[in-house]
Amino acid sequence: MDVALECVGTMEANQTAFAIARASAIVGRVGLPNNVEIPAEGTFYRNVRMRGGPVPVRAYMTELLDGVLAGKIQPGRVFDYTTDLDHIADAYAAIDERHAINRWSK
Repeated sequence: MDVALECVGTMEANQTAFAIARASAIVGRVGLPNNVEIPAEGTFYRNVRMRGGPVPVRAYMTELLDGVLAGKIQPGRVFDYTTDLDHIADAYAAIDERHAINRWSK
């Protein structure tokens, strides 16, 4: 791949992004991953570049949430686990165990 995007923030997602990036590729990262180390062997010697920065969620949150609530934006492509607040712990367990990507709480 000439460009790989890492938007999850886990060690596994970062490893995958750098593994599929060919020599001289760019890996784009969204946000700041926690507990992720990027070894020099996988980037420096293959000239794989990394770009990215913070995500200004607060700048978009109100407008996007209003669009979802009004039915103008369909979040189904992003959220693959629907739950209520009484079962939110189950949703996060599913995400942690890689059975779900993101949750939608009613």
